Amino acid sequence: MLTIGQLADYAGVTIKAIRHYHERGLLTEPDRDSSGYRRYAAEDAITLVKIRTLAHAGVPLARIRDLLDADPETLTAAIAEIDRDLEDRIARLGRTRDQLAQLRGGDRLFVSPEVADYLDDLRDLGVSERQIRLERDGWILLQTASPEDTSLWIAEKLELMTDPEFRALYLDHDAAYDWSPDDPRLLGLADRTRNWFTNHHSRSETRPVQNPAIARLAAQSQPGASSPAWDRLAQLVTG
Repeated sequence: MLTIGQLADYAGVTIKAIRHYHERGLLTEPDRDSSGYRRYAAEDAITLVKIRTLAHAGVPLARIRDLLDADPETLTAAIAEIDRDLEDRIARLGRTRDQLAQLRGGDRLFVSPEVADYLDDLRDLGVSERQIRLERDGWILLQTASPEDTSLWIAEKLELMTDPEFRALYLDHDAAYDWSPDDPRLLGLADRTRNWFTNHHSRSETRPVQNPAIARLAAQSQPGASSPAWDRLAQLVTG
């Protein structure tokens, strides 16, 4: 027979935890013996180890009581359900952390307010974080090397994003990053892209770039700045 302290040491939990399990009805509280101590049997130790194991695995205490004496099939199904709940919680926490990162300063620490607003517009549009990072890093390089050029480009980009056709093209180009270079959808996207640029004049394209070396660096040297599908798309558009 074990005292509560001995039971706690054996199972690797605190006395406070055992008392909490008593209060929750997970572990039966034994009567006191003639000396005034509560004595725990081997069965209590086994139950406590089960509770500790389930709790450490992330099973809510409210569910543990039903699982202590469950048959293997029921236990497996319950654990699978709990695992799915944990995955959902992890995803929600990940989104919360992303939001907190933005609140701590995010893009606005590194780019102009106009560029930061533009990046926020991209997020609202549903653009991938990969593409937003590429945009942000490119703007960081460009505005450092040539603020005058950046002012013109961001003004034009903000104007372009008000065009539904351009927004649709932007989203499709973003999605195409992960396509196979043999994906037949690239042909249609290339035609739409070529037609759009044929019918729209770009003010920034005809203006000399103050620092062409940095412009090339921004376009070419960022990790993830291209993919096999994007390379194929560029060939189709210019071919």
